[in-house]
Amino acid sequence: MVDKMALTMYDAPGIGLAAIQVGWDKSLLIYDVSPRDESRSLHVLINPKIIAREGEIVSENEGCLSVPDFRADVKRAASLTVEGYDRDGNPSKIDAEGILAIVLQHEIDHLNGTLFIEHLSSLKRQMYKRRIKKQLREK
Repeated sequence: MVDKMALTMYDAPGIGLAAIQVGWDKSLLIYDVSPRDESRSLHVLINPKIIAREGEIVSENEGCLSVPDFRADVKRAASLTVEGYDRDGNPSKIDAEGILAIVLQHEIDHLNGTLFIEHLSSLKRQMYKRRIKKQLREK
């Protein structure tokens, strides 16, 4: 299943994917924040938990495979520490900042039932919902 998730993520193209996004009810996420022109570096994190957060950063133009055709600025922790297990079941502790911190927060949100648009103002969420309803009516 992890390999299928990776194909989906790379095909999208995305840099992170939570199992719940592909209908797999497991606490598992994958990510690859390596630049697209470099070789791939897929990471798997099972049962991830944020154990520390610090600072604040704005994730500019954040998007999501589950929220098509919408991007927005989202406030996220600037750095964090995440614990979980790797693909082989070994304990893993990640100290992340920058894009990796953003991706981990975004994907862990998915595992907790939260979409990135829930971090936006109600006005911005309503604008997105109206746009989707309009698109559905036009089909």
